[in-house]
Amino acid sequence: MTSSQPRSGASLLRTIFSGRMLVSLLMGFACGLPLLLTGSVLQAWMKQEGVDLGTIGLFALVGLPYTLKFLWAPALDRFTPALLGRRRGWLMLAQLGLMAALVLLAFSQPATSPLSVALAALLVTFFSATQDIVVDAYRRESLADEELGLGSSLYVNGYRIGMLLASGGGLILADFISFRQVYLLMAGFILIGVLTTLFAPEPEAHAGRPRTLMEAVVQPFVEYFSRSHALSLLLFILLYKIGDSMANHMTTPFFLDMGFTKSEIGAVVKLFGCWATIGGGLLGGVMMLRLGIYRSLWIFGILQGVSTAGFSLLYLFGYSLSGLAAVVAFENLASGMGTAAYVAFMGSLTNKKFTATQYALLSSLMGVPRVIAATPTGYMAEAMGWFGFFIFCALIALPGMLLLTWLRRRNAL
Repeated sequence: MTSSQPRSGASLLRTIFSGRMLVSLLMGFACGLPLLLTGSVLQAWMKQEGVDLGTIGLFALVGLPYTLKFLWAPALDRFTPALLGRRRGWLMLAQLGLMAALVLLAFSQPATSPLSVALAALLVTFFSATQDIVVDAYRRESLADEELGLGSSLYVNGYRIGMLLASGGGLILADFISFRQVYLLMAGFILIGVLTTLFAPEPEAHAGRPRTLMEAVVQPFVEYFSRSHALSLLLFILLYKIGDSMANHMTTPFFLDMGFTKSEIGAVVKLFGCWATIGGGLLGGVMMLRLGIYRSLWIFGILQGVSTAGFSLLYLFGYSLSGLAAVVAFENLASGMGTAAYVAFMGSLTNKKFTATQYALLSSLMGVPRVIAATPTGYMAEAMGWFGFFIFCALIALPGMLLLTWLRRRNAL
């Protein structure tokens, strides 16, 4: 993987406003929309229907397909549906299945038949995870290496907009219409993804595809681990955003301890911060066209660490809405830029013959720091205090940055 050459202004504009980038944005929206329809929105519906908290908690299990999607990804690399080609064919089937599952979920009865709700929700997450697999593969195969950064940032931003529409929009609408109508409306929004799939071109399979299912299952692992520094690259994926993930897990308790009200946190951190993250993703994507992935990972990684240390400064200055807005804006901007580079980097690691399987595996690794490393953060904050905790989260980014430099010197990037 090498850095891209600087582009002229006209070339940059042609890339930014190309149909390929519009497809990345719209496919991101289609992938982000279903995520919280089996999470916070479904929890609100079940709570309203009087379902007990224990049952609501168990519904976290319906999210397992997002973690286990690498199990059926090889079939999506190996087989080609009868219509639309290998990527668009599977994408269309996943989206139609997703729409049907959302309609089924809309007509389920949380109060009287939670099992039927669970089965419908499981179908939603299965088809949603399948859509994620194919969209990740499509983006890798349809974009040139130097376009992966911008394409990935637009995908991530589209994903966030879809999540915002489904969660924030869905909960607001539920005050005026029934949850059944909310889910039917969200099923209709999947048509945006269906139309995108219909009109988008099928990427050319220059690298070929697996000839047997066994090859599709085994060869992605054999091919990846036959590379030099394969384990070091995986370790970098685990380390790159570990400090960012640890800090973000404890920001809400920190803000409350600092005396900020829930309304202030909602307005500044959730709403304002969301748009700062989207802006960071867009800015990062455009900068990657100029900088290439390696330099972007380095610069954005340093910015992530510095922005995390900003929480320590906020602690020293004390309660200040302007300080909160400044710290949140910087942190979310840097995080958005880092995520764009991170996603593009993972895409660049995949072999286009096994894109779906290898990307599914790598994206599963993305979630490990968020779950494992974030688990002890409450105890760490109690032991270190808020100032020391956020300084630690800033410094824990250094091993990943040093590993990045080490990999570059050995031509692994």
